[in-house]
Amino acid sequence: MGRSNTSARRNGLARALALVGLAAALLLAGCAAQPPRQTAQEGGGVLRWSLEGVGDIVRLDPARPADYQTNIPLGLIFSGLVRLDRNLKVQGAAAERWAVSDDGTVFTFTLRENLRFGDGSPATADAVVRSLSRSISPATGRPFAAEFLKGIVGVDDFVQGKTAALEGVRAVDPRTVEIRLSSPQAYFLSQLTYAIAFIVPPDAIEQAGDEWKAKAYGTGPFRVGTYEAGNRLLLEPNPYYWDRAPGVEAVEFRFFPDISDAVDAYLAGEVDIMGTLQAGVPAERLEDVRGRPGLQTISAPAVRYIGFNNSRPPFDNVFIRQAFARAVDKRGIAEDVLAGSVNVADRILPPDLPGADIPIDRVAFDPEGARGSLVQAGYLSGGELPPVTLTYPEGQGLDGVAARLQTDWRDTLGVDVRLEPVSLTEFNPRLDAMVQRPEEGMDLYLSIWGMDYPDPQNFLSLQLHSGSPYNNGHWENPEFDRLTEEADVLGDPRRQDERLRLYNQAEELAVQQVGWLPLFYPQASVLIRPGVRGLLFTSVGIIAPDWAEVRAAPAAN
Repeated sequence: MGRSNTSARRNGLARALALVGLAAALLLAGCAAQPPRQTAQEGGGVLRWSLEGVGDIVRLDPARPADYQTNIPLGLIFSGLVRLDRNLKVQGAAAERWAVSDDGTVFTFTLRENLRFGDGSPATADAVVRSLSRSISPATGRPFAAEFLKGIVGVDDFVQGKTAALEGVRAVDPRTVEIRLSSPQAYFLSQLTYAIAFIVPPDAIEQAGDEWKAKAYGTGPFRVGTYEAGNRLLLEPNPYYWDRAPGVEAVEFRFFPDISDAVDAYLAGEVDIMGTLQAGVPAERLEDVRGRPGLQTISAPAVRYIGFNNSRPPFDNVFIRQAFARAVDKRGIAEDVLAGSVNVADRILPPDLPGADIPIDRVAFDPEGARGSLVQAGYLSGGELPPVTLTYPEGQGLDGVAARLQTDWRDTLGVDVRLEPVSLTEFNPRLDAMVQRPEEGMDLYLSIWGMDYPDPQNFLSLQLHSGSPYNNGHWENPEFDRLTEEADVLGDPRRQDERLRLYNQAEELAVQQVGWLPLFYPQASVLIRPGVRGLLFTSVGIIAPDWAEVRAAPAAN
């Protein structure tokens, strides 16, 4: 790619100086990066925030999100053109407004006036184009953005190297970005709220390499101030942020590989915020915090599920998957193991997601039916199956769930499933690796998918379509593919009911054929210390509607 606008302008001004002296010097002074427009408010304190289940930050690159926990600081450092508000409605972020063509395929965004990165350099339409292109490019090393944003014109040709530029995204002028889609997509604006669509300073992030996480900055309310590997990440207010200055002096993230240790840190007064939608207060620790004013609980827009490696025996056989599914007592897990802190999941879509109110035929707990499915697969006993291992991330409060699954499968099917707990930093790469090397992948894995944007496409097409790079288990069903492909391109709001019914049929197929085995919907519990102001715990996580109103908890006497 070419040089940034800043570099090109600097070289052009240097040449002008040699020719016209003082006049060019005055021009140079006028074009220099403006000083910070604002300073952090004093007296707001340092907001101390725990990141659970991880021992460090892998990277701070929106084009390559590492895990759910890392998405939290990413969302404070960077921003996209748009964002979700507390009601899951799309609102402006780096873009102050946008327009959509009558046929729903052309989106034109107008950037905020004088939008700047955290180092003071201009964040222009060209930076938006380059950021989206960088996320989608195979050179970035992640195939997922191309699947996320495949509706943009020219994505396939760009990924395959047939074109040097992404055809469907262009800078009309320094403040105007045009994005063209190959067909209408009802979920497109919501997709742009996810990290892969965040705006980065393209040259700076590439030049910094591994050092980027020690100095990352974007167009969000904060930038990295201090990074201590394996210990903490300190964010300081971004003095060039387009909105009002944050009301806190800093946000300090601390890493806790074990969630229970994060609970202890909160109880000891060492952190102000503990827990996320996907890794909240563990069920076994709820009694320790019950009744505390800082405890907040909501139904998380996520599903905890079991994935199968469909590329090799025994789970390439639908009857084996159905046997394993019918042998699981989900209600027993929810009530006996997790003390009623979750809701049983008999389908993939979480409650309150569009389409989740349309009924489907479900696979129920049925020990006799489970043994019958085993016989249909050609086995009289589960002991005849090849060795099977269930892999899951440790430190996530899942040991009891895994043990109960092991017991259900042994008692009902006669299968001795080995349990393999691994660190989250090992689990996620192994899950990703299954996309390219399924034959080397896990047999069974206990994972979770949380909402990136509020649409069934995020849970169905993106996860289980045979061509999706998120389809880690390689489940395939041609009818599912057809239904989701048809639903994906229905962008006309007047056809929303038709669209949701197509997704409904696809979801029923995935449940019946056990593309996934959904187990439960988490009831996410977090701890936010009384005295912290301006933060809300919502179905999109802990958010600040206005960072200028946020205050840390007063220091303990």
